[in-house]
Amino acid sequence: MTYNTLDDWPNAPHQLFDEWMKDAEKTEPHDPNAMCLATVGDNNMPSARMMLLKGHDERGFVFYTNGESKKGTQLAENMAAALCFHWKSLQKQVRIEGHVELVSQEDADAYFNSRPRNSRIGAWASKQSRPLAHRDNFQSRFEHYEEEFEGLDIFPRPAYWRGYRVIPQSMEFWINEDFRLHRRCVYTPQEDGSWQKTMMFP
Repeated sequence: MTYNTLDDWPNAPHQLFDEWMKDAEKTEPHDPNAMCLATVGDNNMPSARMMLLKGHDERGFVFYTNGESKKGTQLAENMAAALCFHWKSLQKQVRIEGHVELVSQEDADAYFNSRPRNSRIGAWASKQSRPLAHRDNFQSRFEHYEEEFEGLDIFPRPAYWRGYRVIPQSMEFWINEDFRLHRRCVYTPQEDGSWQKTMMFP
């Protein structure tokens, strides 16, 4: 595909994202679902970090985290975020900007209990993004919850551990070309459920 005209770009951005993600799963050596998540709190200072995408469909892009972490508190203050996927092996990138909503309690519970046991215990033990005087303090908290949930295959999700869905207001697809003559197309949702496509200068 040359992507020289608007007609070369598919009408459905989620379908195109699925295709690129499947390609990345074949070529990326580590975490093809890795993405940069950017949030902004009430101090208007942006903050970015790498996350893992845990689900995506036409409703949006889902990730999970501690709601009391820096990103969680920023999202509580400003329910908007930006995502960036960069697949070096494909020389492709996708940028997403949109509003954020919480996933259902049922979906959060289901995903939490699909995680490895130690990851779930770690979610209980970690006071994410808050000062830690000594690593041993964290280890002690981990051992406390390890003992508390001993013998249980399924145990409760911490109330502060939540799922978030980014609902795109913009999706930009980027293809690397020599001499920085890249190809770009931005999709924006329309009221009738369709998407408007706009090719951009690199």
